[in-house]
Amino acid sequence: MLDKKGLTLAAIMGIILFVINLNYLVVMLCFLALAVIVTKHRYQMKKEMGIYEHERGWENVISNGTGPVIFALLTPYFGIIPYLCSISAVMADKFASELGVLSPNPISLRDLKKVKPGTSGAVSLFGTVMSLGGAVFIGLISMVLFSLSPSNILIIGLVGFIGSLIDSIFGIFEEMGIGTKGTTNFLCSISAGLIAIYLVNGGYI
Repeated sequence: MLDKKGLTLAAIMGIILFVINLNYLVVMLCFLALAVIVTKHRYQMKKEMGIYEHERGWENVISNGTGPVIFALLTPYFGIIPYLCSISAVMADKFASELGVLSPNPISLRDLKKVKPGTSGAVSLFGTVMSLGGAVFIGLISMVLFSLSPSNILIIGLVGFIGSLIDSIFGIFEEMGIGTKGTTNFLCSISAGLIAIYLVNGGYI
C-alpha cells in the first residue's frame, strides 16, 4: 500500500513509537491494518468511480502520522489520551472516506447540495456512522492495551469523531483549491489531539 519513501517514513515513525511505548506502536499497527481492509473493501467499485488509491506515498504518511507522533512525544506532559484521540480521528476519517464514499447521496457542507461520492467536504449518513465506528474502535483497542476506563473510551471515540468532522469542514476549502487532502488529514489529527489536551488541562479527563 506504500511506496518506498512511504515505507521508510512509516518505519521511522514506528521506531519512534516503539521507543516511547510498545503499545503505542500496536495501536498504530491496528490502524494500518484496518486502513488496508477498508481501502480494499469494494475496491472494484471504487476503481470505476475513479477514487481507488492502491499505493500511497510519503505525503500520506506525513499527513496521517505526524500528528499522532507529535502527541506521542508529548505524553510526559499530557498523558496518553491526546495520542489516542489523534489516532482515533485518523481512523474515523479513514472509515468515513473509504466506506462512506460508497453512499450514493453525499451532501456538501458548503451549500447542503448533493454531490458525487468522493467529494471533499461532503458527508453522508452512512459515512458519519462509519466514522463514529472507526473512532470508537480505536477506543476499544485502547481499553484493552492501556486498561482505560469506559469514560476515557467514550472521550477517545467522541474526540476522534469530532476530528473527522473537522476534516470534512476543511475539505470544503480543499474543494475550493485551498489546501490538499494531505493538509486536511493533518489538521484532522492535530485538531483531535489539541482538543484532548484542552480536556486534560481542564481536568475533564
